[in-house]
Amino acid sequence: MSKFWLAVPLALGLSACGGGSNNAASQLKIVGSSTVYPFTTAVAEAFQKANAGTSVIVESTGTGSGIKLFCEGVGQKFPDMVNASRQMKKSEYDACAAAGAKQVVEVPIGIDGLTLIESNKAAPLKVTLADIYAAVAANPYGKGPNKAQTWKDVNPALPAIKIRVMGPPPTSGTRDSFAELMLTKGCESDPAMKALKASDEAKHKDLCTKVREDGVFVEAGENDNLLVQKVEADPGTVGVLGYSFLSANADKIRPVEINGVLPSEATIQDLSYPGARRLYIYVKGEHAAVKPAIKGFLAQFAKEWSTGGLLEKRGLVPFIGADAQAANAAATSLTPLDASKLK
Repeated sequence: MSKFWLAVPLALGLSACGGGSNNAASQLKIVGSSTVYPFTTAVAEAFQKANAGTSVIVESTGTGSGIKLFCEGVGQKFPDMVNASRQMKKSEYDACAAAGAKQVVEVPIGIDGLTLIESNKAAPLKVTLADIYAAVAANPYGKGPNKAQTWKDVNPALPAIKIRVMGPPPTSGTRDSFAELMLTKGCESDPAMKALKASDEAKHKDLCTKVREDGVFVEAGENDNLLVQKVEADPGTVGVLGYSFLSANADKIRPVEINGVLPSEATIQDLSYPGARRLYIYVKGEHAAVKPAIKGFLAQFAKEWSTGGLLEKRGLVPFIGADAQAANAAATSLTPLDASKLK
């Protein structure tokens, strides 16, 4: 787990977010996604330069674990914000509300591309979503345990290279995105699997998203930089990673072409790349009401996520048009989200 301390932490004196010391109001605590982590720390650095006396702690815990921490309550012991590489689930929101955090604000910050990566030393691999699913799923299309050992076993047109896929653990939003954007879409290339969702949603989820446990799919933890190192050092291994890490390590790794499309700012922005996904920050409205620094931090974030801003240079693909306007409005209005729209 990565942790970023922007300044020497100040002792929190905020009491149940109903008031407290100036120190408490000037310290922000953020947890969550390892994908969003480098963007948030970059904004935190810029925010600190403009706001002396404010300290920000950012911890990379993974989206699921971060939201759990965020939703445990209101007050000085609990995070003010959580980074997320997927949208909050309805069950997570309900846990927040039950613990007193009833004013959760959703702020989309930009678009990332969930990518498959390979070492620059490897022979280029080109796959479809159906290939990815057939290689990684525990029980492809419900036809029995997955026995495929090489990519050629999955698709005769692919090379006879041993399947080795390194990906994030279940607590990661990237794992959720992998299941939704790649595994499920690959699974539903079979009409029977697509129809199964309407008749038996639980079975559909199990068949379409459960991954192999025979060593072909390896959980690589939440440290994306370490994942890059492992893939770069082992040609033939494929990793699951966010686009921002790909662009920052182009000297070591490259993307795997999926459905004939490579990830780029253009293909992610227009969503033609299969792995395009939105990234979010969730804010505790109860904390924002008594911590002016939160609004200031979000204003800094909105400045940096714009086209040509700091975060685009770090690999975040900015919103354009109506999406950009909606993101800016969310960061300034801090209107609690409508839980009925969550899944």
